[in-house]
Amino acid sequence: MKILIGMGHPKDVHLWKNVIRSLLNDGHEVKIVAWDKDVTLYLLDTYGFPYEVLGKSHGHLIGKVWRLLKSELISFKIAKRFVPDILMGRESCLAHISKLIGKPYVVFEDTEHATISNWLKFPFSDVICTPSCFTKPIAPEKHITFDGYQELAYLHPNHFRPDPSILEDLGLGRDDKYIIVRFVSWGASHDVGQHGFAHKEEVIRSLEKYGRVLISSEQKLDKTFEKYQITLPPERMHDLLYYANLYIGEGATMACESAVLGTPAIYINTQRLGYLDDIEKRYELVYNFSDPKNGEEQAFGKAIKLLERENLKEEWQTNREKLLNEKIDVATWMTHFIESYLGK
Repeated sequence: MKILIGMGHPKDVHLWKNVIRSLLNDGHEVKIVAWDKDVTLYLLDTYGFPYEVLGKSHGHLIGKVWRLLKSELISFKIAKRFVPDILMGRESCLAHISKLIGKPYVVFEDTEHATISNWLKFPFSDVICTPSCFTKPIAPEKHITFDGYQELAYLHPNHFRPDPSILEDLGLGRDDKYIIVRFVSWGASHDVGQHGFAHKEEVIRSLEKYGRVLISSEQKLDKTFEKYQITLPPERMHDLLYYANLYIGEGATMACESAVLGTPAIYINTQRLGYLDDIEKRYELVYNFSDPKNGEEQAFGKAIKLLERENLKEEWQTNREKLLNEKIDVATWMTHFIESYLGK
């Protein structure tokens, strides 16, 4: 079968990489279309996946409208040439193209507050796959759920083994503490009016008392923070998260990645997500702080309490084992679902 997959974000590359390898091994033909956003194309090149570029991502509204129109045209041309049996991903343009060429579109989504994107693609989708903790209502005849998180498609132990050489590359010993801080760009449509950190410098200075601070940022950092910026290749970020003593940041994906790897995670963002709420409630691997007035202060207070606890990582690894015992290998589930759907 011929499968067309869209990727608009670096996370999409991780989500699909093991699924694509399995589909190729099973004899399917896969075509990838991707947006030039952050390190998306870099990761595709690193993992050896050929792709066609739909364009460069834009942060402003006019740019986003132009991106959609442009992607519709390019995607249509690619689809007419490739003639897929099915289209998949999270891109709204492929949902529309699927109707033009008369082929099904399966969307994999986990972000409730991506309101505009979901509004553009859900009505045109044949199947919508989400984690079972997804909180927004979806037409039941289209909705399929799985008991896991998208991050378990690439960070489940069946697919990921941490490389301890990351510590040596950073000049760290196994007993050295370090903290990862994440800043997002706030350029997505669902980020309008939202915020996270308000006093970045104060937070970083205080965290330094407990270990080395490393910053991952979607936005260009001020010179004040440049010395903290992570300079490792992006594909090694998950090794870094695994051995970290704490993650604190505005990014939901990285908070979830840290949690499922057994690293204490603090998510500070005025937007809430069903999967992070689920991880906090059921496994206490992440703490969510969304209060627009006091969220930063509350999050920082929790960070200090965690960093002062003994055997913190050991506790979190125990909680992680509980999560892994109760949740599924999402990549394997996705592969089986796709092949079953194609077999109809």
